[in-house]
Amino acid sequence: MKSRNLHIFIFCCFLLVLSQCQQKEQEVQADPMAEMIEKNLALATEQYKYMATRLPADRMPKTYYSEKDSMETSNTGWWTSGFYPGTLFYLYEQTADQELLDLASQKLAILEKEQFNTGTHDLGFMLFCSFGNANRLNENEAYKKIMLQGAESLSTRFKPEVGLIQSWGSGKWKYPVIIDNMMNLEFLFWAAKESGNEKFKEIAITHANNTLKNHFREDNSSVHVIDYDPETGEVIARNTAQGFADESAWAKGSGLGFIWLYGHVSRNYGPKILGSGGENR
Repeated sequence: MKSRNLHIFIFCCFLLVLSQCQQKEQEVQADPMAEMIEKNLALATEQYKYMATRLPADRMPKTYYSEKDSMETSNTGWWTSGFYPGTLFYLYEQTADQELLDLASQKLAILEKEQFNTGTHDLGFMLFCSFGNANRLNENEAYKKIMLQGAESLSTRFKPEVGLIQSWGSGKWKYPVIIDNMMNLEFLFWAAKESGNEKFKEIAITHANNTLKNHFREDNSSVHVIDYDPETGEVIARNTAQGFADESAWAKGSGLGFIWLYGHVSRNYGPKILGSGGENR
């Protein structure tokens, strides 16, 4: 009996040691990933600080050409203008580097005027990525006021007869709506929650419903541009502006549309929106 108990005791000790070894091994295996993340954050911080030395005070970075070592910049009206300060805020959040926070705040000052821009649907990109992240890290009534005005400006591009937010100026189309527009709806949901004004939420939901109804084909690929009749809301044409062909699925647009539509919208408003036909897709 004593021999049997001894064997059991030794076996239990073996299992304990094995478990501890496996735990140690897992910790060691996790270290390279943590090290890689830290290394990349440090590199990104270094690059963004260097970029700031080459960036005019009144401009935002747009494109870098490595073969020429030259950088193309944009004014704050360009659709990616919120990405640079937004990324600075993300890096500051991870590093607590005050210089990054100062650089981001400087760019907010020149971006602020876009709250009154009614000529673009990209205000979610421009204001929510920048002022939204600033407010998330340090709640500020001034930031909120700017974003709420921006949401008001964005809502002027919504026409009830069409039920969608117009993306671009007419050009060769009458009322163009692109799949990318979905990425601006989170901005409107935030504005509705922050202000208590249900108008913003209703615009976002109506836009999402009509996008689900018209922008997706039977195989679930998405159309890039849909042109609507501004008076009746009827679909006039299904085209592309940057994809391979009108019938193709533009990869970037598909990613933007599907990730947002089936992620944010269905998660927060599921039955209310997907009941319009989404449950069969």
